[in-house]
Amino acid sequence: MDKLVVRGGQPLHGPLAVSGSKNTALPLLTAAVLPAGVTTITNVPALRDVNTFSNVLRVSGAHVQYDAATHTATIDATRISHPEAPYELVKQMRASFYMLGALLGRCGQARVSLPGGCAWGPRPVDLHLRGLEALGATVDLDEGYVVARAPGGRLPGGRFTMEPSSVGATVNLLLAAVTARGPSRIENAAMEPDVVVFGNALREMGARIEGLGTKTIEIEGVDELHPVTFANTPDRIELGTFMILAAMAGAKGEPFEITDASPEHLGDAFCDAFRATGATFEVRGTSVVVTPPVNIRAVSITTGVYPGFPTDLQQQWTVYMTQAEGASTVTDAIYLDRFAHVPELTRMGVRAVVRGNAALVEGGFPIQGAKVMSTDLRGSVALVMAGLVARGETHVLRIYHLDRGYENLEGKLLACGADIERAQYEENAAVPVEA
Repeated sequence: MDKLVVRGGQPLHGPLAVSGSKNTALPLLTAAVLPAGVTTITNVPALRDVNTFSNVLRVSGAHVQYDAATHTATIDATRISHPEAPYELVKQMRASFYMLGALLGRCGQARVSLPGGCAWGPRPVDLHLRGLEALGATVDLDEGYVVARAPGGRLPGGRFTMEPSSVGATVNLLLAAVTARGPSRIENAAMEPDVVVFGNALREMGARIEGLGTKTIEIEGVDELHPVTFANTPDRIELGTFMILAAMAGAKGEPFEITDASPEHLGDAFCDAFRATGATFEVRGTSVVVTPPVNIRAVSITTGVYPGFPTDLQQQWTVYMTQAEGASTVTDAIYLDRFAHVPELTRMGVRAVVRGNAALVEGGFPIQGAKVMSTDLRGSVALVMAGLVARGETHVLRIYHLDRGYENLEGKLLACGADIERAQYEENAAVPVEA
């Protein structure tokens, strides 16, 4: 199994490039199932999740080619003959559940395993199922699979109110509604840039969608869609991660450039909190130039739906606050138990405690390298970030979580001056016991 070995204390220097968005690439790959023919998606990051999802598409009958060198995925969905997403693949990543809406939209039926995913927190799919039922689907559970059918092969369309708002459910309902016989309406829809970019791709395919980026999305079903070539957007969560990393591990007072970004997707809540720490940043086209503060100020945050503070940056912010002067509170109002990284950070000497859905962090104290274990995607990058500012050597174990969502992170960090390497280890190696 792979781990990252990080030797802290080396100030980082830009530039640092942002990869294509994972959270947008997967819905875009799913959308390619809807039209018969060949769809091409560019700026697709080379990630484990992309490889896994390509196999999900292949099971349905699509031919998928991915060129990691050009970050281009080509999906030939001329024939979708097997409207199923099996447990063996869906358990590896929750985004495979998008196939439920896509196969309903394309084939009028779907059999999709209930998902697995990251180890933290319940993220039930009942919102997806109730939404599809509101659009006219019949939904049954069969030995761990969701079996959905559209009467007469096409959904009639309908109206559904999200409670709470959900990116995944909004994506699934859009996939199903764009080929319905009649109109559909999604209330309290997710407004995240990932959904807007995805919806724009559907519109280029011929879908009739209004209200993207607002709480109300109107869809008028069409008889068929056509294949397209579409460019994926840069990853806004990776951009935020790199901005935090630059502020806490960059050379103090020295501008640090982050390139290939879409800074307009960050959201005001993150930008306001980031500035409040004393860090400054300047947007220059598709680049963001961060100037790390000499002294980081403690700033408490609470996550929220877009344009609120992203839950996917909560764990990185926790590490950032360990380097601040004073105490702060990091509250997650989206996922209430997304704090598995905190006990690992305390192994490094971080003064933090979890109370309910919040982490209380006492910053300003040195942290020490240690062996730590990642349990989810964003938690793993948070542990790497901690290792970069810790004294000594940090071993971040189980980085297969990291590889799901950050493309070539160690290579990017090496180019910035980090002392980091990938190594192999035995997960269940015996510990020697003295006689």
